Amino acid sequence: QRYYCGWEPNSTNRVVLWFKNAQQGVGYAIIYALLIIFFTFFYTVIQFNPIEVSNNMKRNGGFIPGIRPGKPTADYISKVLNRITWFGGFFLAAITLLPNILGMIFKIQGIWFSGTAILILVGVAMDTIKQIESHMLMRHYKGFLE
Repeated sequence: QRYYCGWEPNSTNRVVLWFKNAQQGVGYAIIYALLIIFFTFFYTVIQFNPIEVSNNMKRNGGFIPGIRPGKPTADYISKVLNRITWFGGFFLAAITLLPNILGMIFKIQGIWFSGTAILILVGVAMDTIKQIESHMLMRHYKGFLE
């Protein structure tokens, strides 16, 4: 039997089949959901700094009723942000895994769309609507959805 670059000719078939079958498994769904939640938190930490928001609010005279300016405001914003991020992470995981879960429940093989594709399509559609509306408002027309 011949080996190409140290691989058996049919060994990659087993790897491809494993990945194909793993997408219909519960383990795949759990790992996928955990990765989505992790990267939701990771992105939020990179993009949103509660200390900076608190300082900007203090500098511009803004405040949160019942919360002192400065560190207490930053702590409050951080606490609220964590709650929102948990909810957002679980929501993203649910939307993204919905086609996989439906495939497992109804024994559908080879779903032609993924939850990630749904999220991308909705994001692009929303951005397109915003751009169309801004162009229409610049020309003094009514909004697109009104």
